[in-house]
Amino acid sequence: MTDGRAAGRRRNDIGMRVYPLFIPHQGCPQRCVYCRQEAVAGMSTAPAPAAVPGMLDAMLPVRGDGEVAFFGGSFSALSAPLQEAYLRAVAPFLAAGRVAGIRVSTRPDACGPEAVERLRRHGVTTVELGCQSFSARVLTQSGRGHGPRDACGAASRLRAAGLRLGLQLMPGLPGADTREARRSLACALALRPDFLRLYPTVVLRHTLLEKWWRQGRYSPMPLLDAVALCAELLWRSRQAGVPVIRLGLQSSPELHGPDGIVAGPYHPAFGHLVKSYLWRRALDRLLTQGGCQPLAVHPSDVADVRGHRNGNLLYLQRRFGPVTIQVQERLERDGLRVGARLLNLWELARFPVIGRRGCPSFSVESPLEAGSGEHAKG
Repeated sequence: MTDGRAAGRRRNDIGMRVYPLFIPHQGCPQRCVYCRQEAVAGMSTAPAPAAVPGMLDAMLPVRGDGEVAFFGGSFSALSAPLQEAYLRAVAPFLAAGRVAGIRVSTRPDACGPEAVERLRRHGVTTVELGCQSFSARVLTQSGRGHGPRDACGAASRLRAAGLRLGLQLMPGLPGADTREARRSLACALALRPDFLRLYPTVVLRHTLLEKWWRQGRYSPMPLLDAVALCAELLWRSRQAGVPVIRLGLQSSPELHGPDGIVAGPYHPAFGHLVKSYLWRRALDRLLTQGGCQPLAVHPSDVADVRGHRNGNLLYLQRRFGPVTIQVQERLERDGLRVGARLLNLWELARFPVIGRRGCPSFSVESPLEAGSGEHAKG
């Protein structure tokens, strides 16, 4: 589930500008139980290759170092002629220096040697794999049509071709639980991706998952549980040196409309909620241990420190009395000054070390199995 828009530009958390072109559901051999890309992207049809140059000419700068991104479908599962037509449409902009590369999203089982070589030969620089989970059982229940073996093989081939690798995970799929999310993350990190996206599963109208939800066969994660879980996954990813460039679906009128989200842990500022959770965890631990005040943070961290609607500040004041938060521009992002001490969010918010059974040596011979499946009924 990749969200994208056909106009405008984005800068992700690792500094790369991305210019998205959306090809909803194109190339996908079936529709997964949760999927309705038309609602996620806000459009139902893909542009023809002939329309791409005009779109890019209006979108791209005169000189740039970003990537044109084909999102929303399984690009490498398109017919070879159609792939090449789209990629040839971008080629003049690469040659002119208006963009530095091409990014595509695709399925792990659509990255065989020939497909990877075609992408590399036509200027693709980054591939995002929709792994979603590394549990064979969860992938089957979600109707993905591929298994963990495919993700491992695809990642290896993409790395060998010199392409940057992004992985997408969806905590809370049918049959999944917190244990599965942690182990899927560990397996994803073992594949040494350049970045991750985390999309907690939501229920979209007109999907099979909506039917299961209405029948009581599926229960989505509550929002607060999803925030807490993604905060832990974000922390563990950072400890591994892998940036998470997206948390939750991009807000759009379509998602908020009558044919959009009907249930699940969606919030238009989900990433803010996750970062705020980490700050609450960090400051709660600090003040419980007798940390002194006032507390000083970087100006860009103030909103996350105070929390959504000042929730963190109110929580800390109930527990510890008046709390003073000051601003110091000289501090680094995620830094914290307490008196004369300089501390760090990621150290204070630490989570317990957990085992990674099977994941460091994860291979095509050892697909991950899920845990107890607390989000599935029946």
